[in-house]
Amino acid sequence: MSCVFCAIVAGDAPAIKIFEDDDYLALLDIRPFTRGHTLVIPKQHTVDLTDTPPETVAAMAAIGQRIARAARESGLHADGNNVVINDGKAAFQSVFHIHLHVLPRQSGDKLSFAKGMLLRRDPDREESGRLLREALAKLDAASEG
Repeated sequence: MSCVFCAIVAGDAPAIKIFEDDDYLALLDIRPFTRGHTLVIPKQHTVDLTDTPPETVAAMAAIGQRIARAARESGLHADGNNVVINDGKAAFQSVFHIHLHVLPRQSGDKLSFAKGMLLRRDPDREESGRLLREALAKLDAASEG
């Protein structure tokens, strides 16, 4: 299956580019939730958060931060930004080339970013913590060996 972001990087699909360097591209989302909704992508294809090197995610965040600052200082008059990576289908990722969303926000706008989210309580926080610590230890051991 072809990747629309890889096609954009290759110049085979159109995009309104906001930022570009040798390794990253930021472009306006074709189906924006807010005016100025920008996607930051690495030019090298990776699928999701777990498939992407940490330094790539860090660079995407740094570019996203610059775009968020620009949204506040531009004619978009953003009062804030939502910055998010949807990681996997269960998290509403729809293009399987990692990308960071920067959504400029204005006080009082009608976007309900987390509509339907309910305040929930973890029935066993201690066990959830133990499971995550155990998995982190296994990941650390695997990276050392």
